Amino acid sequence: MTDGDRAGAAADLLESPHTGGPGGRPRRPRVRGHGVPLPLLLPALLGLVFLLLPLVALLVRAPWSSLPSELTSAAVWQALRLSLQTASLATAVSLVLGVPLAWLLARTAFPGRGLVRALVTLPLVLPPVVGGVALLLALGRNGIVGRWLDSAFGITLPFTTAGVVVAEAFVAMPFMVISVEGTLRAADVRYEEAAATLGASRFTAFRRVTLPMIAPGVAAGAVLAWARALGEFGATITFAGSFPGRTQTMPLAVYLALQDDPEAAIALSLVLLAVSIAVLAGLRERWTAAA
Repeated sequence: MTDGDRAGAAADLLESPHTGGPGGRPRRPRVRGHGVPLPLLLPALLGLVFLLLPLVALLVRAPWSSLPSELTSAAVWQALRLSLQTASLATAVSLVLGVPLAWLLARTAFPGRGLVRALVTLPLVLPPVVGGVALLLALGRNGIVGRWLDSAFGITLPFTTAGVVVAEAFVAMPFMVISVEGTLRAADVRYEEAAATLGASRFTAFRRVTLPMIAPGVAAGAVLAWARALGEFGATITFAGSFPGRTQTMPLAVYLALQDDPEAAIALSLVLLAVSIAVLAGLRERWTAAA
């Protein structure tokens, strides 16, 4: 084979869709067609309209002229401030407890690990009101653990601000665990092994090597957990109730305001919508990385 043949073969290899183009960037085969089939186009458009129509209606019916006064009212600001505080505290709880749990599931082999992973992700599919009932049975004044907390330390969680944090952390922590575990499984364990050969303990390797590597996954999990905690409704109203200034978060305020002050409900809904859009914008690179 001549030098020219070798160069041509190398160029063909670099340009192939399986190995990638120049620079080693992977290429995906393009699907060639003659347009979108009508049986697929119509349901796709209907699905798009179904998802976007409620959001458009919210924007159209929003009281834009009175929106500043609605958002600065005492009740709205109270609910907004409480929601931001409790969602941030629930995210902190998810970080402190969820990151070690994700590391345990990703880096340690133990009997029943698959069952533990399934139980950890159960709050994702569990109806939130059922989660609130379960929290009451566990941490309520007559609950399995709550009875002991009340008698030994005088700590009562239901219908308190701390109860809101507990309810939000319960439904938000699985997002943290899933995000961090996925990042840990994708991370190269050779760096941790190299740190161990240099004498670092496993915790030191996690703190100095693993944690910086998985920082993007931890950040994404924190944002998702915070957004989920901010929008939590069912578990919060069941476990913590709805007391203005103490346990009434924004979703609860929206639900109650619909009966007496629809414009305030729309204003709060717009705030939650803006937060959701901000979360999607912040995680844009994570969702579009495979596009």
